Amino acid sequence: MRRILVLLLSLLPACVFAQVNPGIEVLRERGFEGLKGRRVGLLTNPSGVDRSLRSTVDILFEAPGVELKALFAPEHGVRGDAYAGDKVAGGVDAKTGLPVHSVYGATRKPTPEMLRGLDVVVYDIQDVGSRSYTFISSLGLMMRACAEQGIEVMVLDRPNPLGGRKVEGCLVEPEFNSFVSQYRIPYIYGLTVGELARLINEEGLNRGQRGDEPPLRCRLTVVPMEGWHRSMLFADTGLPWILPSPNIPYPETAICYPSAGLCGEFYGYLQIGIGYTLPFGVFAAEWIDADALKARLDSYHIPGTAFRTIHYKPFSGSCAGRLVHGVQYFYTDYEAATLTLTQFYVMQAVYELYHKDPFKAAAGRLSMFHKVCGTDYVSKTFGKSFRTSDIEAYWSKDVASFCSVSAKYHIYD
Repeated sequence: MRRILVLLLSLLPACVFAQVNPGIEVLRERGFEGLKGRRVGLLTNPSGVDRSLRSTVDILFEAPGVELKALFAPEHGVRGDAYAGDKVAGGVDAKTGLPVHSVYGATRKPTPEMLRGLDVVVYDIQDVGSRSYTFISSLGLMMRACAEQGIEVMVLDRPNPLGGRKVEGCLVEPEFNSFVSQYRIPYIYGLTVGELARLINEEGLNRGQRGDEPPLRCRLTVVPMEGWHRSMLFADTGLPWILPSPNIPYPETAICYPSAGLCGEFYGYLQIGIGYTLPFGVFAAEWIDADALKARLDSYHIPGTAFRTIHYKPFSGSCAGRLVHGVQYFYTDYEAATLTLTQFYVMQAVYELYHKDPFKAAAGRLSMFHKVCGTDYVSKTFGKSFRTSDIEAYWSKDVASFCSVSAKYHIYD
């Protein structure tokens, strides 16, 4: 029996046994090299932990020879006590007594006063792999502010939950630069946050939130992970998932976010699982015939994607307590699937069945939709025909050239 068990174990993929050490653990193993004897700031949130769930705040606060002087709070706050979109207040961290400076409120780019007296600012936040999530924007503004003050930035690297091979979406066009589309990168960029920081720094992408300031390069150090490979999804890493924000509770949700988040900008159009147990994982409404929607989507033969009918009652939001009907989607072949197009196929099917036009019904949301898309081409073109094929080539036009550039900044095979 033991021999059979050993044989079976030997046939399992190596990634099942992978242990990825995130940047904070590598930094600790190196004796906090680069931080000893220096005055340190830390930009983090609850996802900045080691595999024992110990916060990077506490690790650096107690590290011998490291003088942690200040904390910087992105969206949701250092300790995760601010909800999505809520402005984050500064103050004092109750556990450590350290000052907390908000970079998600009236101030998004740290001021010279916030940075005064610091030698290095450390960044440790679990990325979600999509351009419109604000943490990478906060990182870029911190890098820019530190460049202006001659302060080093140290990024403690973590896995990209979408893996290192998935790249989708066009580059942000200059007129749509914003806090949710701060860099000329695809919507899904296929880099770890450390690799992305290197690309931003070296390729002159860090122009600030408005996009009209000249780029600045900071002194950047990336503490890489150990054991991570580009083919890994988060489930392969052996690391605990700590939700980086309330609506990304599971690593799979990070994969669903780019699949439904653009559609979700049209409030009141389709229920996408926010306020239910499957955020970004479903498309539903009270007026949808779930079987008809699934049949229409199945008829498209979408690569690597499958649908099932679902009926549920959201516990919050505009449909709270009311029964909605629709589909849940699954990626049966992750490599073949185009995550960001899933929502457009659903919008196409909904239009063909019900003639629902979110671009007219929710016109007040168009500005934000353009910002997260990084272009208005999608709304203008798809909004005329509701055929996904009409935007597919444009949406993918920059992928090859971006991959050629970004490969120079790969840290991992």
